[in-house]
Amino acid sequence: MVDAVVSFVVQRLGDYLIQEAKTLGGVRDEVESLKKELEWMQCFVKDAEAKQAGNDLIRQWVSDIRDIAYDAEDVLDKYMLSVTPKKRQRLFAYSIKDLNLFSKGKEKVSLYSIGKEIETLNKRLGEVSRRCESYGLQNIIDKSEAEKHELHILKQLRRVSSFDVEENPVGFEDDTDVLLSKLLAGDEPRRLVISIYGMGGLGKTTLAKKLYHSSVVKNKFECCAWVSVSQDYQFQYLLLRIIKSFNIISSAEEGGLENKSEEDLERCLYKSLQGKTYLMVLDNVWRKVDWENLRRAFPDNKNGSRVIITTRNREVAERSDEKTYVHKLRFLRGDESWLLFCEKAFRGTNREKGLEKLGREMVEKCDGLPLAIVVLGGLLSTKTPQEWRVVRDHIWRHLRNDSVHISYLLDLSFNDLSHQLKLCFLYLSLFPEDFEINVEKLIRLFVAEGFVPQSEDRTMEEVAKDNFDELINRSLIQAEERCWGRVSTCRIHDLLRDLAIQKAKELNFIHICDEAKNPTPSSVQSSCRRQAIYSETPSFFWLHHSNSLSRSLLFFNENVTLFEERDLAPLFKRFLLLRVLEIGESGYFSRMLFDNHLPNKKLGKLIHLKYLGIRGTTFIRDFPSSIFNLQGLQTLDLSRCIVQLPPETNMMRELRHLIGKFIGTLPIENLTNLQTLKYVRCKSWIRVNTAKLVNLRELHIVGGDGQSMGEMEFSFESIAKLKNLQFLSVNLSDGTVVLPQSSNTFASLQPLSHCQRLVDLRLTGRMKTLPKDMHVLLPNLECLSLKVVLPEENPMPALEMLSNLTILDLNFYRDSGDPYHEKKLSCRAEGFPLLEILLLDAVEVGIVEWQVEERAMPMLRGLKIPSDIPNLNIPERLRSIPLPAVWEFDESFLFGGRFFGVYNSRDYM
Repeated sequence: MVDAVVSFVVQRLGDYLIQEAKTLGGVRDEVESLKKELEWMQCFVKDAEAKQAGNDLIRQWVSDIRDIAYDAEDVLDKYMLSVTPKKRQRLFAYSIKDLNLFSKGKEKVSLYSIGKEIETLNKRLGEVSRRCESYGLQNIIDKSEAEKHELHILKQLRRVSSFDVEENPVGFEDDTDVLLSKLLAGDEPRRLVISIYGMGGLGKTTLAKKLYHSSVVKNKFECCAWVSVSQDYQFQYLLLRIIKSFNIISSAEEGGLENKSEEDLERCLYKSLQGKTYLMVLDNVWRKVDWENLRRAFPDNKNGSRVIITTRNREVAERSDEKTYVHKLRFLRGDESWLLFCEKAFRGTNREKGLEKLGREMVEKCDGLPLAIVVLGGLLSTKTPQEWRVVRDHIWRHLRNDSVHISYLLDLSFNDLSHQLKLCFLYLSLFPEDFEINVEKLIRLFVAEGFVPQSEDRTMEEVAKDNFDELINRSLIQAEERCWGRVSTCRIHDLLRDLAIQKAKELNFIHICDEAKNPTPSSVQSSCRRQAIYSETPSFFWLHHSNSLSRSLLFFNENVTLFEERDLAPLFKRFLLLRVLEIGESGYFSRMLFDNHLPNKKLGKLIHLKYLGIRGTTFIRDFPSSIFNLQGLQTLDLSRCIVQLPPETNMMRELRHLIGKFIGTLPIENLTNLQTLKYVRCKSWIRVNTAKLVNLRELHIVGGDGQSMGEMEFSFESIAKLKNLQFLSVNLSDGTVVLPQSSNTFASLQPLSHCQRLVDLRLTGRMKTLPKDMHVLLPNLECLSLKVVLPEENPMPALEMLSNLTILDLNFYRDSGDPYHEKKLSCRAEGFPLLEILLLDAVEVGIVEWQVEERAMPMLRGLKIPSDIPNLNIPERLRSIPLPAVWEFDESFLFGGRFFGVYNSRDYM
C-alpha cells in the first residue's frame, strides 16, 4: 500500500517541477533530488511491505518512508500558500515572461525555508537508507523464509481440489440449468469456453464443482480435469498438473514428464486430447494471458469439448477465447441467504426467536455473499446468545479474525491492483455503508485528488473512467444502476468496504468521523489526510480535532440547519491545503457562505482547492469574487443552486466542470478546459462566444423559469463549433408546463453534423421535421430522446437508419393549435440494428397503426408503447419483451423539476 502513496507523491513532485517551475526557482534541484530518491525507494518498498507482517523492523522502515512521502507533499503545498495571490494569478495566467517571483523579502525567506525543509527530507531519506543497511533489512526482504512459508500456506488454502464436493449447495439452481445447457449443447460442436465471473467469495468455484460432478456431465465427456490457477504460477508446472489431472497417460509416461520442456508438455497434452471429448476446469484465473498461453495445447476436436474458467475479472471472462459464453454470477437472494445461514449456524437444531431476529440482521449485512454467510454461520454456531450481539456490533472484524480464507481472498484482489487502482479503491472507504455513489461525481473526485496522471492523448476524466471500469471488471465495486446506457451509480460491498477502511487507516489515508460508532475524536484523526464526516454534531465539533493538513473534507450529514457563522472559521483557517471540499445537501451553508454579511473573501484562501461541491436550494446572486484566487479549481458543483457567475469566472482557466442553475451573463468564453456545463438558460447560452470552448463534452441548455420565453427558433450554429461534444440536452419548454406548447422551435439539425463525437442527444420542443439523412449527420449517435410535436411525416424511416442507436425515447405531442390527426408509424426489416430499449409515448396524438417488419430491432430487450394503438402489427417476439427498468429510463432526469426541468428525482452524491 505504501508503494501507492510513494508513487502518488512522486507524481505530485513531478507535476510541481513542470507546473510550478517559476515559483520553485533555486530549489528546483533539491526537489528533483527528493523525487529521484523517492523513486528509488519505490522500487523495493512493495516487496518490503509484503514482508512486514512478521517483522517489526520492516514495518517501521515502511512507516518511515510513508511519513517522509507525506511530508514532502506538505512542504510544497505549504510553500505555495506563501506566494502572494497577485503573483499567483499572474503565474496561472502566464501573462508575464520570465517573471521573478522572489524579488521581495517575504518570498526570499519562503524560498530559503522550503530549501531547508527539502534538505531535511533528503537527510531523513538518507538515514532511512542507512538504517536499511545497518539492520540488514535488505537481506531480510530478499530472504524472508517466513513470508515464503506463509505464502505457501495461503496458496494451499486457496487451492481447491475437484474431489472436495459440497453436498447440495444452497442457490445456483437457475445458474446450473443455464450452464448445463451450454455444456451439453449438441448444436455447438466447436470448443467453447464458459467463463463464470464475480466477486471473490461469491461461489464461482462451488458452482463449477456442481457442474463438474454432475452425472450428465460425466457421461458426456470422455476425460475431465480440474486445476486451480494461482496469480504467480509457473507455466511448466501448470501444464504438468493439467496432464496429471486428466489421467490419460500411463504411469511410465508420467514419470518422464518432470524433465520435459514447456513445448514438449504442450505437445503431449495436445496429442493426449486429440479426438476425445474433454472438459477442463481452470479455477481462479487472474489474467487474460493465462488461457491464451494454454489454449494452443487444447485441440478443437469439433466434438463438443468444453473449458470452464472461473475468475473475478470481467475482462478475463469476456476475452478468454474466440468462442466464449460469459456468465455473471449473482448474489444470493434473501431467502437463499437465510437458508444457507441456518444450515451453518443452527445445524438442524431449533432456533430461538431472539436469535432469529439477530441472525436476520447479520445475514442482511452480508448482502448475499455466500462466503461471508458461511463464515458467519460457522462462527455463531459456537456462540452464546449474548455473544451473538457482540458479533453483530462488529460483524466484519469478527469474520476476518475467524477466517483466514476471507482475509486472504480479499488481500489477493487488493494486492493485484496497480498504484492508481489502489488509491481509487481506498478512496471508496470514505463513503458511508450501503451508500449509492454517483459515478460522474466519483470520477471528478478521482481527478481532483490527483490519483490520475496527465495523458497526452486522453483527458484525465477518461483515464479515471477506465480506472473505475477496471474496479468493476475486477468485481471490487458493483454497478448499481445504469441510466441511458451508462453506469450511473455504484456501491461497494460492506466486506470490501471494511477491507478498504482497514488498509486506508494503516496508511493514514482516511478517517471517518461517525459519532454513532465513535463518540469521541481519536488520535488517529489528527494525522489522517482525508476526513469523511457522518456526524450530526453541531458547530463542526469534529473539525477542531482533524488534521490541519487534510486534503479532503467530505460531509455526509443530512442535517442542513446545524451550520453557524462561527463554524466556517475552521474551514478557512485550519484547512488551507484542502483539495476537495464537499459539503453535500446544505442550502443553509451555501447561503451563509455567499451572503454579503460573511467574510467570503476567505474562500479565496483555499488556493489548492480542486473540487468545491455545495448542493443546496438557494439563490446566489453575489458570488464571491475571491473565487478568482482558486486558480486550480477544476470542479464547481453548485447543484440546485441558482447562480449568477461573477465576471472573474472567465479567468479560472483550469475549470473543467461547472454545474448549477446558471442565470444572466455567462462569463465562460475563455474556459478552454471546460468539459461539463449544466444547466444554462437558453437566452444566456445564445450570447456566449463558443469559439474557445474546444473541450466541452457535456452541455445542458434549458428554457425559462416560469416566464414565457416568447417566440424563438433555436439554432444549433453555436453548438457546431463544439467539435468534442458528446452529450447535448436542449429543453425549450418554458418551465411552467410539461408539454412544449410554446412557439419555441428547433431549427435544422444540420449544424450538428460538425459534432461527430456526439453520442447522446435529448431535445424537448417543437420540431417541424426530422432530416432524412440523420444517419449521415449523426453517425455515432447511441442515445436519442425526442419530446416533440409529432412531425407530419413518419419519423421512423429517418431514425431506423441510425446504425449505432441503442436507446430511443420518443414522446410525441399534438400542438395545441393543430386539429386532431390520425398518425401511422412503421419500421422496416433491418431497421434499428442495435436498438436495445425503445420507449414510445403519445399524448393526444392518434397513433392508429404501428407496423414493424419481422427482422427489425433484433437486439431489443426493453419496450414500452401505448396500450391503445388499434392496429398494432409487430412480431410476436416483441410482444414478450419486458418494460425497461425505471432507472434505465429515468424520465425525471430530463423533465422533472419546475425551474430547469433537468434534475434526477434521485440525486446522489
